[in-house]
Amino acid sequence: MEESSRRKSSRRRDKDPFCVIHKVPSGDSPYVRAKHAQLVEKDHEAAIVLFWKAINAGDKVDSALKDMAVVMKQLNRAEEAIEAIKSFRGLCSKQAQEPLDNVLIDLYKKCGRMDEQIDLLKQKLRLIYQGEAFNGKATKTARSHGKKFQVSIKQETSRILGNLGWAYMQKSKFMAAEVVYKKAQMIDPDANKACNLACCLIKQARNIEAHLVLNEVLEGKLSGSEDWKAQNRAQELMLEVEPKWRPPLGFDLEDAFIDELDKLLNESVSLRTKRLPIFEEISSCEN
Repeated sequence: MEESSRRKSSRRRDKDPFCVIHKVPSGDSPYVRAKHAQLVEKDHEAAIVLFWKAINAGDKVDSALKDMAVVMKQLNRAEEAIEAIKSFRGLCSKQAQEPLDNVLIDLYKKCGRMDEQIDLLKQKLRLIYQGEAFNGKATKTARSHGKKFQVSIKQETSRILGNLGWAYMQKSKFMAAEVVYKKAQMIDPDANKACNLACCLIKQARNIEAHLVLNEVLEGKLSGSEDWKAQNRAQELMLEVEPKWRPPLGFDLEDAFIDELDKLLNESVSLRTKRLPIFEEISSCEN
């Protein structure tokens, strides 16, 4: 244990300060040169050429393919990035498949290929159900804005459902989107998905229900409610809702939906049932 710690400490001391500052790997391989072109020289076209060389040379193929697809997306070459991932992901390890799927989902979204995005999101939900997500682990390490953090299966399921709901909204399948967003909110509620759920309800002319959902955001009851973007969006949606309905005197909003809410709260959200209820509900709504 002590020997291992000494080796790690030695590697950190020997690391090039330039590489540490610019967050690039050290060396002179095709992949290293590609990252240098991408992050230091900011020459994305040159980076893509070098990423191709890395893939063909078998040099860090997992990272090279994913990083190249991200750079292609930045250059509005998303369709090309999709084909690259589909053609070369077979060269990548099993551990690389989930990150590549995440990149593909973003690329499908950018290209407006909603059907393929929906299929891939459903596939990711099935992997969670089968216990194969996160390579069988309970959590995974994610990175955002340069910071690492842990993501649980519960959080990942809610995130995927939120993305699936958004994709259904783009296809104007608001009933399916509503089912998905409600499932997501039962697992890991937040203000962003609440606003999207309210939007689904507004599209179905169910303004009283939308009003209830938006109130939870405006009253700060959900995670992320304190964010000014969430507050602004909730207020904008509320402006769409309020002129379209006026509850009669003495009307109790909660009474109007207590049965529906009870049904939702009583549903099992276990991901270990014989079949995920989400697929059955989505199928009926899609039809």
